[in-house]
Amino acid sequence: MTSAVAGADAPNGTLRAAHDVLKAITPFFIVDNLKATIDFYQSKLGFSVLYRGGGDVESEDFWAFVGRDQVMISLKAIAPDVHPQPNPSRHEWARWDAYVLTSDPDALYAEFVDRGVAMHRELADTHDGLRAFEIADNNGYVLCFGRPLEKNVSIV
Repeated sequence: MTSAVAGADAPNGTLRAAHDVLKAITPFFIVDNLKATIDFYQSKLGFSVLYRGGGDVESEDFWAFVGRDQVMISLKAIAPDVHPQPNPSRHEWARWDAYVLTSDPDALYAEFVDRGVAMHRELADTHDGLRAFEIADNNGYVLCFGRPLEKNVSIV
C-alpha cells in the first residue's frame, strides 16, 4: 500500500501519494478492421505491435496494443455492426480523440510528412497555447501531437 501525505502542492491540503504512481494512459479505439489499422499505425506513424490476441486457430486476433516510445493505444474490432465513433463525428468542439505530448512536434511532423501521412491540421502555434499538428487515422480518430508553447513547461 502506498503511503499518502498532505503536501503544499496537494490541492486544498488533500492527501496525495508520496511519489508519482500514475505513469500513462492508453486510449481505447474501436476499429472496423484490425489488420488495416495496425498497418496504418506501423507504416504511417512508426508504431510497433506490443500485444495482440483474441483469436485462435480458427479466427483472427481482434485486439491489439500498438506503441511507440512511451505512448500506447489499444485497438479492438468488436463486431461487424459496432463501428468507430471518433469524437469529432459527435461534436465539432470535440476535436481530438487523443492528445500525444511530444518534446519535438516539428521533427515528428517532418517524419510523418515523409511517411506520407495526410494532415488533419498542419503544424502551427495554436490559439490554445500549443505547438501542434493533427492527423486522422484510418478509422477517423484524430490524434493531436504537440507540446505547450511556454518555455518553462517541463516535458518529461
